Amino acid sequence: MEKPIPNAAAFPRQFARSRRFSLGVPRHLTLSPDGRRVLFVRTGSGTDPVGRLWQYEDGAERMLADPTLLVGTRPGAVPEEERLRRERARERSVGVVTYATDDAARLVAFALSGALWAVRTDGGAPFSVSAAGPVVDPRPSPDGRHIAYVSRRSFHLVDLDGTDRQLARAEGPEITYGLAEYTAAESMNRSRGYWWAPDSRHVLVSRVDTGPVERRFISDPSDPTKPPQAIRYPAAGTANAEVTLQLLSVDGDRVDVEFDRKAYEYLVDAGWDAHGPYLAVQSRDQRTLRTLAVDPATGATEVLHERTDPAWVEIVPGTPARTASGALVLPEDTGGTRHLTIGGRRVTPDGLQLHEVLGVDGEQVLFAASEDPTETHVWRYDPVHGIRRLSRDPGTYRGVGRGGTIVLEGMTPRGNEVQFVRDSDDDGAPYGVIASLAEEPVVTPRPVHLTLGERELRGALYLPSWHREGSGKLPVLLDPYGGPAMQLAVRARGWFSCVSQWFAEQGFAVLVVDGRGTPGRGPAWEKAVHGDQLTPALEDQVDALLAAGDRFGDLDLGRVAIRGWSFGGFLAAAAVLHRPDVFHAAVAGAPPTDQRLYDTHWKERYLGHPDEQPENYARSSLVGHGHLLRRPLLLVHGLADDNVAAAHTLRFSAELLAAGKPHSVLPLPGATHAPSDDAVNENLLRHQLAFLREALGGLSGPEGRAEPEDTSEETAGEG
Repeated sequence: MEKPIPNAAAFPRQFARSRRFSLGVPRHLTLSPDGRRVLFVRTGSGTDPVGRLWQYEDGAERMLADPTLLVGTRPGAVPEEERLRRERARERSVGVVTYATDDAARLVAFALSGALWAVRTDGGAPFSVSAAGPVVDPRPSPDGRHIAYVSRRSFHLVDLDGTDRQLARAEGPEITYGLAEYTAAESMNRSRGYWWAPDSRHVLVSRVDTGPVERRFISDPSDPTKPPQAIRYPAAGTANAEVTLQLLSVDGDRVDVEFDRKAYEYLVDAGWDAHGPYLAVQSRDQRTLRTLAVDPATGATEVLHERTDPAWVEIVPGTPARTASGALVLPEDTGGTRHLTIGGRRVTPDGLQLHEVLGVDGEQVLFAASEDPTETHVWRYDPVHGIRRLSRDPGTYRGVGRGGTIVLEGMTPRGNEVQFVRDSDDDGAPYGVIASLAEEPVVTPRPVHLTLGERELRGALYLPSWHREGSGKLPVLLDPYGGPAMQLAVRARGWFSCVSQWFAEQGFAVLVVDGRGTPGRGPAWEKAVHGDQLTPALEDQVDALLAAGDRFGDLDLGRVAIRGWSFGGFLAAAAVLHRPDVFHAAVAGAPPTDQRLYDTHWKERYLGHPDEQPENYARSSLVGHGHLLRRPLLLVHGLADDNVAAAHTLRFSAELLAAGKPHSVLPLPGATHAPSDDAVNENLLRHQLAFLREALGGLSGPEGRAEPEDTSEETAGEG
């Protein structure tokens, strides 16, 4: 009987037009104090990139702001600071991409094309608010009387009648008030630079001086008439931005916050609750992290807590925090478990790995944690009932809670889902949903979840839907990320699983593995890569491949390729350099080939200071090893990448050429670390497939037949 060929030809275009299936997904959820209303952002469809502001109440949705009605169907340019903020957040939409509210969730502020807008959730149309210049990160005061924002690197306050005050003026082009610096946004998960006091009369504001930071220049070789752009990038071993803090009053008074910045140069996070302002600061070597209380009258600080670790202190999002009684909410690493502690007491059992603190409501704490590394669930702690899991089905979940309501954001095997549960309901059954308008992938992931080898590596194997066991050998494609801060072998349908299945439909057995250094399995697992980010990560990919080959006889270990982006690209290139006996071709996208070129906070966390431990950088870099290349290698890099600079690929390519090692380089003009052009993203998948087919000696669909092109009216001419 003839085997059907899946209609997967439309997938690359769908993948690109849907912005990795992110469009149409409800995001940025905010609950009202009584838990009855939810604010969120969602685009108009799975291919519409324009974000709208919505409110859900009593089972019904109501649109609060539609940018196409306010500024037209083509939003204008955004300020440079906002463009950079979106790049750090990997934002793929336009229009309303984020917002902030007062404490009652009655006044909402947002920026459109640099203009300040606001809307009241109890009715009425959005209205513009006069501002002193292009607006970045507007945030209402808790009482809703003022809106703070950043414009031209200075910090402003405006009343709803348009009365504007400049509370902090940038003293020069390298000074910024109220915005997160590069390392905070890219490497510390801190995207903001100011925090309102509960009294709405004071604000804690960061001041960033990038003067000491080395300059890099990003040019566009495809347009030689365009001048290069200078950016400040703190490469490993070089100077960081100087970050200080000030307490500003709405009347213009200013108090400097005093702490030992020489010893603790990283501002990890900050906040202001009923007990006053507080900070989390970290030493340059990242082995000490202190929580400091700030005296709002004098700016003096005192140590509330100190965490230390001989490798590095992991930053856990949402911490530090405090309950209504003032108990500190913090993580604590003990051997193989990252615990949640409240007031110095562990409240989670061994084996439940804390990922993130999602919120504090009174004495209740909402957090995300894993019992099984392939799933992340939302849990609630309260002093009376202890801890309870709130998300039920398989998936990776986050959430918000307030007023007795929990809203769960889940990436599940069915796709993205947003559900409501009551924290008082022992059954935990959802009683409402916010609809996702995301595209339904034309390729349905069919992962076989595996535990592989002595280290019980978690993996997912994707086989062609048309393949039958024993019907023939399949070449293998490893499709990992394999590095810190990201897991791919999870029980959820994300864009990454759809891409892996698409490659499988082309005739590959696709294996995805999360090895040592990835999150979800505790501090010892994460820190197994301390001093060497290459050897353990590559060993785990090889071990998992061999174990999968022993279990599945249809895997052809004589034809093995590997692909990846960023850390995954680094891992792919390393595989063909160091293990050509196992890997026969690689596609390396945006690979950090020289670890010295990467940023201070991210790279020194794992490898130390390059002047003190240069051997770690040499061991974990690809440069210096180009002469080892014996297999086909495709290097891909965006020429406007300000995270992993194109210099990584260009210098490595030059080394390969000097060593007489043939390879291919695909430059992407104008593309950043997350390429945004739909045509590029569509055809990049096709180009990788063509390269891998040729490198492995030809590859096609079932029965050796090439997959037909999709010429359907629905997709023709798009992208």
